[in-house]
Amino acid sequence: MGTWWLCLVILVAFAAVLDATELTFELPDNAQQCFYEEVEKGQKCTLEFQVVTGGKYDVDVTLSDADDKNVLYKERRKQYDTFTFTPKEKQVYKFCFSNEFSTFAHKVVYFDFMVGDEDLLRGVGAHATALTQLETTCVSIHENIKEVIDYQTHHRLREFTGRVRAEHLSQRVQWWSAGVFIVILIVGIGQVIVLRSFFTEKRPTTGKI
Repeated sequence: MGTWWLCLVILVAFAAVLDATELTFELPDNAQQCFYEEVEKGQKCTLEFQVVTGGKYDVDVTLSDADDKNVLYKERRKQYDTFTFTPKEKQVYKFCFSNEFSTFAHKVVYFDFMVGDEDLLRGVGAHATALTQLETTCVSIHENIKEVIDYQTHHRLREFTGRVRAEHLSQRVQWWSAGVFIVILIVGIGQVIVLRSFFTEKRPTTGKI
């Protein structure tokens, strides 16, 4: 019990910090939204995005500096992608998501902008080649927790996408069922009217002599 408690304390106190911006937002039709991030020189940056719902699940994505002079990444109608770069100087970068090509479809977009490499656990990096059993266990738990968080994020996105598709399909089935019911009702009423016309007696008209 004491070993696991000490391991938890080490993880909480010495966990490395990775600067990351993660967001899920709604992108209306004929609209564009941009986000800005200041990055230090030599820091590894990764932009990961995915269209969760809406239309054909695609958006236009552009990554550049704040003045749009240097475009690092530009893709049209992408559903998901990952782009990694390392800036040569400190500056503000801008990444934009555009749905201007769509007239009616609103989109829900998820992105994760990660800056910098994750350092080793403090107190471990100094002698990473000769770890004690407790430090090895802590590092293993730390890596497993990161994988679990990543898996949870992607599974939540898939679950949300599947739920939206299921709701859309259910709505279409309801409208189709209502249309079929109306057609059957109209056909039934028409058949009754036609059958009644067959059995209606027509009395001959008699004239006076």
